[in-house]
Amino acid sequence: MRARANDDVADDPGLALRRVVPPRMIFSDWRAADGWTLRRFDWPAKGEARGSLLFLGGRGDFVEKYLEALHHWHGQGWSLAGFDWRGQGGSGRMLDDPLICHLDSFDPLLGDLEEFVAAWQAEAPAPHVIAAHSMGAHLTLRLIAERGKRIDAAVLLAPMIGLKSAPAGFIRMLGAGAIAAGRGRRRIWEGDIGNVGGRMTTSPERTEDKLWWKAQRPGIASGAPSWGWLNAAARSIVAARAGLKRLPGDVPLLMLASAQDPVIDIGAVRRLAARLPQAQFRLYPGRSHELLREADGVRLEVLARIDRFVSAAIRKS
Repeated sequence: MRARANDDVADDPGLALRRVVPPRMIFSDWRAADGWTLRRFDWPAKGEARGSLLFLGGRGDFVEKYLEALHHWHGQGWSLAGFDWRGQGGSGRMLDDPLICHLDSFDPLLGDLEEFVAAWQAEAPAPHVIAAHSMGAHLTLRLIAERGKRIDAAVLLAPMIGLKSAPAGFIRMLGAGAIAAGRGRRRIWEGDIGNVGGRMTTSPERTEDKLWWKAQRPGIASGAPSWGWLNAAARSIVAARAGLKRLPGDVPLLMLASAQDPVIDIGAVRRLAARLPQAQFRLYPGRSHELLREADGVRLEVLARIDRFVSAAIRKS
């Protein structure tokens, strides 16, 4: 698919929302407790803020992919913040090959999130809402359940409670075998399956946006996960399922996913939602993994549902 030229952006207001960083959005370096550098962003509200919303992407993501959704929330009066997870996007990488998405453990990511949220809540105006996708949603649940972090509301998009490929125990065993064989830092697959078959989104325009950003800023691009990442993900899923027994019942949760999501285990998400009385759960038809980057028929309904949920949650807080 051809990435459109820079000149096209100025002629298309919708394209500009997705391909132009807003002038008041500030990128900066944020250092974790161990000194690791992460790229953060801040986009203060115009005038008095309605509250603060922290956005967290998934594996291999970078902030620019979600500018369209961030524009929407900023237009609703939210002060926005977020960061690229360590090992991807504009944050420090784990390996010499930046296109291998590698982790030995999810624990440093959970520590980064706990530290960042504590500082964010101390400095950003309340109420505090987290909107998170896939791996980010997984880590948000662990933050609330295991680390006892209080959030006014959390929106979990395609939460990674399980992986569709196989049960967590089998994946962990497979990853451990690859690590023992010295393949822990090698990519699971060659090339980039990306959006083949509409796995991520059925929107050709938003698929093209991702390619455009990678061409404009090659340093933010990631590729396939490593066997080490897969093993770390499986271990984190096991930890999350154990920790969710301690999830407080008074944190409002909205869980959204596609009925045939090709990445996550929808059955695991269904079972979790069924035993959480504070959780609202909605499945959308289709198989897209990135609901915030879907075609407008789904994407706009997702944003409207998030708006209604957050408005109701903060009225009660």
